[in-house]
Amino acid sequence: MAERVWFPSTTGPRLAGLIDYPAGRVRGWGVFSHGFTLGKDSPAANRICKQLAHEGIGMLRFDNLGLGASEGDWGNGSFSNKVADTAQAVHYLNESGRQVRLLVGHSFGGAAVIAAAHTVPEVLAVASIGAPFDPGHVEHNYDALVERIMADGEAPFLIGGKALTLRRHFIEDVRAADLKEQIRTLRRALLVMHSPTDNTVGIANASDIFRAARHPRSFVSLEGADHLLTGPGQAKRAARIISAWADPYLT
Repeated sequence: MAERVWFPSTTGPRLAGLIDYPAGRVRGWGVFSHGFTLGKDSPAANRICKQLAHEGIGMLRFDNLGLGASEGDWGNGSFSNKVADTAQAVHYLNESGRQVRLLVGHSFGGAAVIAAAHTVPEVLAVASIGAPFDPGHVEHNYDALVERIMADGEAPFLIGGKALTLRRHFIEDVRAADLKEQIRTLRRALLVMHSPTDNTVGIANASDIFRAARHPRSFVSLEGADHLLTGPGQAKRAARIISAWADPYLT
């Protein structure tokens, strides 16, 4: 069972979310943060959250500013906004009586949940999937536009069939993000998941994240998976691993 919900972003426009409810006994609650421009209904977000719900972990996934059904302009967002809105999603669930203990993030969202955990003390466990060690890694998606954006302030940006506007403040914000320090001072259980055949965000990123982290930390190789976890059973397998790993931290 799933419920469509809305909650305010930290900048004002409403964000569209979907709560995947546990199929049986409730083991705990979590929030999922999607990749760069993917959305809550992307294969990884959809399949991972549904599988976690099947295993008793209710999950809230949401579209970032200006994506999917969410209000606002994507171009007005930034990595800092994504981090803050992930924490906002945690507060939304908490206020409804569902205490969030788990954050799960895919790709760019994996970097966001590591940073967001610092502002939500009730969260005890963080799982990153295919995450970049440096959030600035996303610049490869728009490197041909950087000079124009820095000179003009913005430029049209077409990615994955979406026509977006990329602005200078996004580039500056993502370049300023220091994930290494956020990882080092996380003080939460961290699960790093990555495919050695990920051609979008290389496996070296997982090594860097794991080395920067302190215990309790764990690493799982998602061998055979692509970055978007679109292959048969790939996202479900990742979710089952997260479910087992997170169990001590859910209550």
